[in-house]
Formats: sequence, structure tokens, C-alpha cells
Amino acid sequence: MNGRSTGLRSKSRRKEKKGFFLFFARYFVILQTKNRLTKATNQESKISTMHKIVVYLIIIACLLSACAEGEADYRIGVSQCSKGRWRDKLNQEMLAAQHLYEKNVKVMIANADDDTRQQIRQIDSLVSEGIDLLVVSPNEAAPIAEAIARVRAKGIPVVCFDRKVDGDDYTAFIGGSNTEAGHAIGVNAVDIAQGIKTAGRKPRILEITALMSSSPAQERHKGFAQALKGHDELEYVCEEGDWSSETTYRIVTEHIRSGHVPDIVFCHNDGMATGAYKAVVETKTEGQVSILGIDGMPGEGLDYVQFGHQVASYVYPTGGAEIVRLAVDILTGKPYKRINTLEGILVVKENVWSIATTTKELMKQNDRLVTIQDKLEDYLGLYNSQRKALWASLALIVLLTTAVIAIWHAYVVKRRAIRQRQALNEEQTLFYADASRRKVAEILSPSQEELPQPKSQDVLFAEQLNEAIRQKMSNPNLKMDDLGESMGLSRVQLYRRVKSITGVTPVELLRRMRLQEGYVLLCNTTKTVQEIAYEVGFGTPGYFSKCFKQQYGKYPMDLRSEQK
Repeated sequence: MNGRSTGLRSKSRRKEKKGFFLFFARYFVILQTKNRLTKATNQESKISTMHKIVVYLIIIACLLSACAEGEADYRIGVSQCSKGRWRDKLNQEMLAAQHLYEKNVKVMIANADDDTRQQIRQIDSLVSEGIDLLVVSPNEAAPIAEAIARVRAKGIPVVCFDRKVDGDDYTAFIGGSNTEAGHAIGVNAVDIAQGIKTAGRKPRILEITALMSSSPAQERHKGFAQALKGHDELEYVCEEGDWSSETTYRIVTEHIRSGHVPDIVFCHNDGMATGAYKAVVETKTEGQVSILGIDGMPGEGLDYVQFGHQVASYVYPTGGAEIVRLAVDILTGKPYKRINTLEGILVVKENVWSIATTTKELMKQNDRLVTIQDKLEDYLGLYNSQRKALWASLALIVLLTTAVIAIWHAYVVKRRAIRQRQALNEEQTLFYADASRRKVAEILSPSQEELPQPKSQDVLFAEQLNEAIRQKMSNPNLKMDDLGESMGLSRVQLYRRVKSITGVTPVELLRRMRLQEGYVLLCNTTKTVQEIAYEVGFGTPGYFSKCFKQQYGKYPMDLRSEQK
């Protein structure tokens, strides 16, 4: 009995050992199969990475071929304060002159339409586009000075033309002498007045200035007043206008209808002089009033003097070619004069024909030069496009060949991985079907408690929205349509979702997050309020300070003072 029991126990132990060895043999096979499958997956990952690299190479080749030609060596931004025939002529001269140098010069022109705030925005925009030098004709001397100071702080040279800014923070100035122009017209006015015979009164001279916050108006008035100084035999009246013919028409009409008909009217430009001429025609005083202006442009002052509408004008020089030459000298490190004065000339009946003929012919030649240059650029652009297309085609052929080889290799590897995966599934099926090994399988498989807890849709949406806002926060022109697009929602859907979760609109949420970020930067950095305002997406530091006060009950500088 004992011998039989002993034999049964030995047989049972041998059976257990055999089952133990079979289990680990199967488990070893599964591990080897998993390793092979992992290697195959890694190979697939490498092939996928290779595909991405091929795509990126194609994109980079196209971009390089598109950008290899035509980049400007120097980008000159021009900020014009207003429009008009004089400034149109100046613009044409600068566009023509940009092609006269060995360096590739690009002139970019913006027009503010007599709007100081718009000009400040345009200056900031030109700087953001990466200009190398700014040429500016300020609409108003004082407000534009701050914008120019920001440009200078970035190390960008600034050339003022025609008009100056308050202070001395600019690289160079170029333009005609407004003081000399006003003085020349004033001397001519005195000569005309001395030939006028009036009954029992002094000859009346009426000066209608342009906007006196601009430097040309101040200097033209100064020169004119100096020419009239000491002539007590004249009655001199000065009234402020605004560069427009409408305001000039109103002022002259009021003087005539009040019985104070001026013998001479001096307007700060020929455009204003058209308003004065309209007033004397409508009040039937044509022939009694002599009208003077400044600019001397074809189609304006030169024609008006020839027609007899004005008795004199003054050719105020444009100097577009000289402006570009000065800018290129500054950029290339050549010597230059800081103050560059261009010469003008008085236009009267005796010399108007020769001046008008010469000026019109020069303008025609300049227009023809610009047309020829535009056509030449078109031909060069076509040539460069064809050359770039050829190189891009060759690069594409090479890359496509590489891609075909990579795809075929990936197909072979994928087929091998599928076969290995099928073999692994068979081994796993045999392994987990053995009930005696389920406990070991449970050890190898993760439990439900170890899996991450799911998040609510609102939490996921809030995290995604927070990330989208922080990526785009610094853009002052961020729109809800752009934000909705990055979230895959329409503007209405975005509004409803944000409103339902937070109780505020997307616009208000964006403003609060910008202010919160600004608060953090104020507390933890040494950046200025202006730098922080731009960094968190506010268009102006003033608006940032106003919103900050509304949100936190104190201004940004108050917060900084508390920290100190």
C-alpha cells in the first residue's frame, strides 16, 4: 500500500513537472513572438517616419525653389500722410528710382489719408513686415513722434521727408524749404500789393494756412509773415484752414460777403487755391482778387497760373529719386547729410509756360520708365518661374522615386508583420484557454482600476479651448471665426458652448484670459506695460490699462508700485 502510494505521488509529481515545463515553453514562445512583432512594428514606425520625411522634403524643396529668387536686399517702407497729385508724382519717382542701384531695393508705400491714428497703425505694420528703413511724411508733428520713437528703438533708421516731427529722434530729413516757399510767395504778394490802388484803405492780404499742427503749415506761415514784416501799408489777416479746398472756399466767401474783400489771398497749397477761386467766381469778384498757392504741379498750380486763376505758385520739389538715394546711402553705410534741402522755384505768368512744358515732359518720361521696368519685371518673373518649375520637377522626380521604394519596402514589412501577428494570436489563444493558467494571465493583464478615468466632454472642450486661446492670444486681430475654426466649430456653436459652460461670451473670456496673463507678467517679469500689452494681444497700451482697471480695480502701474 505504501509502495503504491509512493508510486502515485511520484507519478503525480512527474505530471506536475511536465505541465510546468509545458507552460513556460509556451510562455517563452509567446515572448519571442511579441519581440518579433515589436521589431516589425518599429520597422513600420520607421517607414511611417520615412514617409513623413519624404513629404517634408517635397514641401521644403518647393519653398526653397519659390523663395530662392526675388528677395530684396533692402526693404524701404514709405508712410505717406495723404494723397494728391504732388504725392502721386513723388510715389512714381520713388518706384522708378528703386531699380537704379546694384542692390535689390524694394519700396513699399502706405497712405494714411490725413488720419493720424491710421498712419501710426501703418507705421507699426510696416515695421512688422520687416522693413530695413522707414521714410515718413508725418500727418501731425507731435502724435507721430511716439510711433517713430518705437521704430528707432528697434534700430531701424527713419528718414523724414517734406515734414518733420517734434523732437530730434530721426536719422535724416529731406525736402523743400517750406519757410523759403512761404517767404518767396510773401515777397511776390508785397510786389502785387504795391501795384494795387485802393480808395481810402490799405491793400488787404488774407493768408489761409493749412493745419497748423503740421510742420509745413507752421514754416510756410513763418516765411510768409517774415516777408510782410515792416510793411505797415498793408492790412494782413491770417486764418487757419485744414489743407482742404472746401474750408478755404468757406473762409474766402465769408470775408467777401462781410464786405472785407481781400485783394490778395495766399493759400498754403494749390488745392486750397481752387476753393478760393470758386469763392471769387461765385461772389462775382473775379479779377479783383489775386490768388497765390504752393506746389506748382501740372494739372494744378501750373495750369491755374496759365489760365489766370492764380497769379503765382511755387514749385515745391518732390525729390523721390533723392529720397531713395539717401535711404540707400544710409543702409549701405555711405556718408550722408542729415539735413537735405531741395530747391524750389517761384512760378509767375512770365515763366509758367517753360516750367510747365519741362515738368510735363519729365513726368511722361518717368511714367514710361516705370512701365518699362514693370514689363521687365514681368519677363524676369516668367523666366524665374520657368527655371524654378524645372528644378522643382527634377526634385519631385527624385523624391517620388524614393517614395515608391519606401512604400514597397513598407508593404513587404507590413505583410511580414501580419503573419507574425497571426502566429502570436494562435499562441495567445492556446495559452489563455488553459484554465489552470488564467491566474498567471490575470497577473500579466492590467486591471480595470489601473486604467485612466474618463474626462467629461465639457472638461475636454475647456482644455482644448484654453490651449487654442493661449496659442493665439498675442494676435490683436484674433477673431472668433479663427478661434472657432481651430476648435472645429462655427462662430455660433462656439458662442453657445462657451456661454453654457462659463456663463460669459467667447469675447469676454478671451479678454479675461489676456488680462490674467498680463497680471502674471506684471508680477513675474520686468517687461514694460507697453510690451506686456502687445504680448497679450491688446492693440494699444492705453486700452490694456483701461481694461485692467475695470477687472482688478487698479492700473498696471499701481500693481507694480505695490510690488516695490
